Amino acid sequence: MTTPTQKFKMANFFDSPYFPKASNLLASALLMLIVISLLMIASASIPFAVLHDMPELRFFWFQATYVGVGLVAGWVVYHIPLKWYFSFPLMLSAWLLVILLLILTLFTTPINYSRRWLDFGVINLQVTEFVKLLMVLIISDYVVRRSAEVRQSMLAGWRLLLWYGPVLVLIFFQPDGGSVMVIAATALVVLFVSGSPFRHHLALLCIVIPLLAIALWIERYRQFRMMSFLDPFDDVKNTDFQLSRSLVAFGRGEMTGVGYGDSVLKLSHLPEAHTDFILAITGEELGFLGVASVLGLLCVILFCIMRISYVALKRRQLRLSYMLFGFATILFGQIVINAGMTMGALPTKGLTLPFYSYGGSSMLMFMMMIAIVLKVAHQSDEINNQNKNREY
Repeated sequence: MTTPTQKFKMANFFDSPYFPKASNLLASALLMLIVISLLMIASASIPFAVLHDMPELRFFWFQATYVGVGLVAGWVVYHIPLKWYFSFPLMLSAWLLVILLLILTLFTTPINYSRRWLDFGVINLQVTEFVKLLMVLIISDYVVRRSAEVRQSMLAGWRLLLWYGPVLVLIFFQPDGGSVMVIAATALVVLFVSGSPFRHHLALLCIVIPLLAIALWIERYRQFRMMSFLDPFDDVKNTDFQLSRSLVAFGRGEMTGVGYGDSVLKLSHLPEAHTDFILAITGEELGFLGVASVLGLLCVILFCIMRISYVALKRRQLRLSYMLFGFATILFGQIVINAGMTMGALPTKGLTLPFYSYGGSSMLMFMMMIAIVLKVAHQSDEINNQNKNREY
């Protein structure tokens, strides 16, 4: 058990001049992760590009462009005043916009049996990714404005359903159950850390679990995914096609991998390996050490965000702290789900590995999140010195 003295020493260590600033460590880890990501996307996507008569490095250059656009978007977001993120008129306008865009996605042409993308010619926009960011802003402002209600009873927060209900229903019918779980779980976690009674969360679980069971059994593809997760090698030609090959890729990589560019599973055995299953190709080519490095860098990013969130919390900058905590929760959720599904620990879900999988909307959204995190890290001291903590 950690004693108060040990906690004090640990806090002093993180605050010491010998330990790098959380913002600098975050930026360094992110840069290294993106470099590895671009290298692995180049390797994993070449067979798919050649098979479809595309330029060999098409997906590498596309992802590099997404990173560039993400940096520009992050620069813009960084220069937006923090108070604007919690302006009710702006939040309401953004919410109405995403509702409209989510409705439009339901009338688009399905891609892999899902309607998640809006085609703007040059790019396909996945609206759900930006919904994640917006809903974190909404919940972090709500739990501060309605703090008394939240601490009294989670049921007193029924107004949240007005924000979350339409969004979750529209995303569910795309269908994108993974994003529904991430968005809903993030809201529940932020509610819990802001003081919502634990017994109410337990009661909610008793309602949610039967609903999840019903949702599982009313759609056959969800049943197939669950069965393939339970036994990934009983039907390797059909329902277990992706998962079984993903596990084979990890097995071939062992400790140090077969070598960069030498993957066999990416040769049409694992479809679109540069997207959701890129961690499996990393495991095959770079081995356990490569996968551990990727997950380690993601853990460093998570630690830095939580560190900045904790500092804001100590200064009573509650909106900022809960906002960053929500960002960290989304990151953590997607890391666990993506890594878990590729390793056979969880049923397969179409969720990207943050900053690593191929995908423009995901990269853009997460880069904007990081820009906000860096903005908070930069301005938290100034807000504290001006005694304006309660305004944030």
